[in-house]
Amino acid sequence: MQAVDMEVSVGDFVLTGGELAALCVVDAAARLVPGVLGNEASAGAESFAGRGDGPRAPALTRPPEFRGVKVPEVLLSGDHRRIERWRRRESLRATRERRPDLFAEAPLSENDLRLIDAGDDEL
Repeated sequence: MQAVDMEVSVGDFVLTGGELAALCVVDAAARLVPGVLGNEASAGAESFAGRGDGPRAPALTRPPEFRGVKVPEVLLSGDHRRIERWRRRESLRATRERRPDLFAEAPLSENDLRLIDAGDDEL
């Protein structure tokens, strides 16, 4: 007799019990219920939403320099097209570095492949 009909993984790590894993599954399922998210468009803009990629680009705000780290010029430019391309590039780079398993499976366009190695002046 089989007592388990489905196995779900929340990642490659060890927990002290099943409570936290269960909480992750409940939260993921709850997000699919209409009205749970404050803005229905939010789910489509998340890092794993339909594009097959993983980690997002870094979130940088004010001030334009903090502890010696400067916000890239492109983010201060006001050019929304270049900013979106920078965010996509940084997301792809982060996925390649941190989640090569997802990167290998990602449906990358020719533009994505060019972006990965592009410098800021090429955005």
